[in-house]
Amino acid sequence: MKNNWLDEIKWDKDGLVPAIAQDYQTKRVLMFAWMNRESLALTAEKNEAVYYSRSRQRLWHKGEESGHTQKVRSLRLDCDGDVIIMEIEQVGGIACHTGRESCFYKELQNGEWVSVDPVLKDPEEIYT
Repeated sequence: MKNNWLDEIKWDKDGLVPAIAQDYQTKRVLMFAWMNRESLALTAEKNEAVYYSRSRQRLWHKGEESGHTQKVRSLRLDCDGDVIIMEIEQVGGIACHTGRESCFYKELQNGEWVSVDPVLKDPEEIYT
């Protein structure tokens, strides 16, 4: 696969681009992470989400520990060329390391962040 399309992305000073994972059916935003050139190329090649972990300084194949991989249905680039959105199929229904469907499970209510989504699986059972 040619990688010329990667040249159209406006990478930040660290060579990264923000990536948003959205459920392909419900359109719910499940998570946000970073990608570098290699992880985005692998994502397009494998049709599975591969991110770049800034804390671990390495590629991170989503689900490598949990088994909750993300099958990519489409990749889109925004009009400025600096944000990727992926429509994905979340294997196992859990995208968040807290055991929830989405990382965006807190809602501002009366000046407080309230958890509004249930834990689907205890993280200690996921990450052994």
